Amino acid sequence: MEVIRLEALSDNYIFLLHDPKQNIAAVVDPAEAEPVLQKLNELKAELVAIFNTHHHQDHIGGNRQLMQQFPNVIVYGGAEDKGRILGQQVFLQQGSRVEFAHRSAEVIFVPGHTRAHIAYYFPPDNPSQTGELFCGDTLFAGGCGRLFEGTPTQMIHSLSKFRSLPDSTRVWCAHEYTLKNLQFALTVDADNTDLQTRYDQAKTSRSHGEATVPSLLGIEKLTNPFLRWDQPALQSAANSRDSLQTFTRLRGMKDRF
Repeated sequence: MEVIRLEALSDNYIFLLHDPKQNIAAVVDPAEAEPVLQKLNELKAELVAIFNTHHHQDHIGGNRQLMQQFPNVIVYGGAEDKGRILGQQVFLQQGSRVEFAHRSAEVIFVPGHTRAHIAYYFPPDNPSQTGELFCGDTLFAGGCGRLFEGTPTQMIHSLSKFRSLPDSTRVWCAHEYTLKNLQFALTVDADNTDLQTRYDQAKTSRSHGEATVPSLLGIEKLTNPFLRWDQPALQSAANSRDSLQTFTRLRGMKDRF
């Protein structure tokens, strides 16, 4: 399974999964159809699945046109999003599984950004593979999503699920927010040398027009304040010894940053 990152809108990423043996493809969160159709045309591949993480328009905006071009495509989304994702045919819950390119993905229910958000995690089947996490707007490189429909309690529980995955997991988040996220992180975790190094690397990458996605989950655990609510430096920045309160205060600080 190849993962192809496509740029869309102002800062969105769409992820095209390609099985070169069968020459079929699936797409995660098609913000718009045109970049997907262009790449499918280049690959001469058939689109068989749309994997939506949540209902926001910048994640499902391409569904209609893709369904028109590929009438047999199957549209997946969370069970709690029923009625909110155009064309949805499969309603997924925590522990559901989806199949593509002879790989099986676990569906992880991760409310917080929205009440119905899900993620897709493809664990490695053998030592030569990496795990692939398609996390939508729940986890970002260096940050996490705003709480539009969910609560801090839900979000910290959701992020805890990601924190339990292997460090080698590639994190495919849906927006290029990394530089600003790391700028905020430095205001609450300034002595973190891993974070300082990561910020310098991200700044160089963006100055050359390079993407910072995917990131590695191991790097997120070392540098992302929203996965580090139990670390003394972050608790000190939030003036709290309680993990949930620390997370809640950090999220509020980021909202005002």
